[in-house]
Amino acid sequence: MSNELINEEIAEDGTKKRQENKMGVLPPNKLLITMSLPMMASMLVQALYNIVDSIFVSRINENALTAVSLAFPLQILMIAIAGGTGVGVNAILSKSLGEKDFTRANKTAVNGIFLYVISYFVFLLIGLVFVRPYYASQTTDPEILEFGVQYMTICCALSFGIFSQFIFERLLTSTGRTFYTMITQTTGAVINIIMDPILIFGLLGAPRLGVSGAALATVIGQIVAGTLACIMNLKKNPDVEISFKGFKPDGEIISEIYRIGVPSIIMQAIGSLMNYIMNKILISFTSTAVAVFGVYYKMQSFIFMPVFGLNNGMIPIVAYNYGARKKDRMMKTWKLSWIYASIIMIAGTLAYEFIPGYMLKLFDASDTMMQIGITAFRIIGIHFPVAAFCIVTGSMFQALGKSIYSMITSIMRQLVVLVPAAWLLSMLGNIDYVWWAFPIAEIMSAATTVFLFIRIYNRIISKIESV
Repeated sequence: MSNELINEEIAEDGTKKRQENKMGVLPPNKLLITMSLPMMASMLVQALYNIVDSIFVSRINENALTAVSLAFPLQILMIAIAGGTGVGVNAILSKSLGEKDFTRANKTAVNGIFLYVISYFVFLLIGLVFVRPYYASQTTDPEILEFGVQYMTICCALSFGIFSQFIFERLLTSTGRTFYTMITQTTGAVINIIMDPILIFGLLGAPRLGVSGAALATVIGQIVAGTLACIMNLKKNPDVEISFKGFKPDGEIISEIYRIGVPSIIMQAIGSLMNYIMNKILISFTSTAVAVFGVYYKMQSFIFMPVFGLNNGMIPIVAYNYGARKKDRMMKTWKLSWIYASIIMIAGTLAYEFIPGYMLKLFDASDTMMQIGITAFRIIGIHFPVAAFCIVTGSMFQALGKSIYSMITSIMRQLVVLVPAAWLLSMLGNIDYVWWAFPIAEIMSAATTVFLFIRIYNRIISKIESV
């Protein structure tokens, strides 16, 4: 018997019913831990390779690090499309399994794959046409410009790896098979880490490719991970049948995927816009500030990625039990996720307050970068524990099909508060003031999240009658 499915039932006619997925019967704490730990571990590895990538690039020079930092908004947009579409697929597929609607679950999977193929061609076009104008809008430094164009052209043109990785890992996650996603993500990350120094610095007989080598190492890792995730679904995921025989896009399912996913796409795309504007604000002081901001995002991923992994384990549990009308299991999962996320975030705050200099030294920071970075890290790190509640509760909204609420809180944090606050504080002429925009924005986001959670609890959760 598969270890992913339990509680086999016998129908009245003596035939076996389809087995109950573990998301509907295991104790919530055990279920959350077993599903989230593999995701958290793989996310930690993902964060590690993001950091290692920038560490190696910083050894070229500070302009190379700045170029990679300026690429971040476009990379966020790519992840926004892939991740937001995945939220829709994940929520619908898990809910369909909870409702025992296996035909709809299969249709959701194949339509999701179709949408990811379309998304890849969009970014192929961006990579071939729009990367240079994108960089030219942010910098006039010719070296930064050329480094950036080299890096992002490769990342966009070969982005089929990251899109295939996202969709096939989401299918595994939706059915509770997070252990396999840990394998695929870890494999891709390890390949990236190994290939980075080889391709960047020309080791073991390879050509010295600089920032282009960093981009190639990234996409190679993604392609391998995506291929492996596809194989895992075909071989190890009996809950979903992937078949394109007679396939036609299903407008109703695609609409539902995007109804849930578009708010998440917008939410993350807002992050892309926020990063773009923040880079323009910071570069008005010095390009070193942009490098600091880039390093901050790389390092904070080491704190936030495990929380996102926790959420990736939480969302299908909540969605499944929402479909199965099991309110107590839903709420227990949310509360446990909040507790675990808070512990992680408090640890992150302590690191940012007490060892920011050690983190910056990893990136070969100059004296100027150290001076700007230590202050920035200590100010920004204050808001991490508040973010724990916002992130976990936002994922609860997504699992219940109310991604619009997550979008509202993201807009509140990043556009309504963060960007205007950063711009106004920059007018004071001291870059140290700009960093205070982050904790200010998070407090406002938390207030909005509390209001929306009370609203969704009263309108949806409290009215669920367990069956």
